[in-house]
Amino acid sequence: MYIVIGLGNPGRNYVNTRHNVGFDAVDLLSKKYDVKLNKLKFHAVFGDFKLGNEKVMLVKPQTYMNRSGISVLDIMNYYKVPIENVIVIYDDIDLELGMLRIRAKGSSGTHNGMKSVIYQIQSEDFPRIRIGIGKNPGINLADFVLQKFSSKERELVNEVIVTAVEAVEDIIINNVDSAMNKYNKKIQN
Repeated sequence: MYIVIGLGNPGRNYVNTRHNVGFDAVDLLSKKYDVKLNKLKFHAVFGDFKLGNEKVMLVKPQTYMNRSGISVLDIMNYYKVPIENVIVIYDDIDLELGMLRIRAKGSSGTHNGMKSVIYQIQSEDFPRIRIGIGKNPGINLADFVLQKFSSKERELVNEVIVTAVEAVEDIIINNVDSAMNKYNKKIQN
């Protein structure tokens, strides 16, 4: 079993914001595999499907970004899933817009949602897919990540999200090294 967790903030105010690209990736996966994210448990909405022989659970924590780890820990404890089968997708201001980075493990960097996940599960040893949203030093960080993308930026981000979905599939079907070799490059517009 694999658990794919997109980080974001629940509620209409946060739809299509920079901080919610993790949710966007899970939404695209759910659309592609006709999964209804209509189950509510573990402080999250979720649904599941089969990819090959693997059961895959798609998760959107409903705890708000800075408390995402609570949901991740609840799910991991309930399903007893190996940590290497938990894939977290999230935004990263330290990557320029149009970049995608996959890692088998690592620190949280500056991302508070990832800090919460790592704190709660007491490990950094899980695959993650980082979607670059860039940064604007002229704007307060909290305001920036809660902004919506411009239409041109949204086009590029949508391409990156499609690639993130392909990377999730590759991790599940093959392994994280395969996905890193294929997808750790800049998406050109």
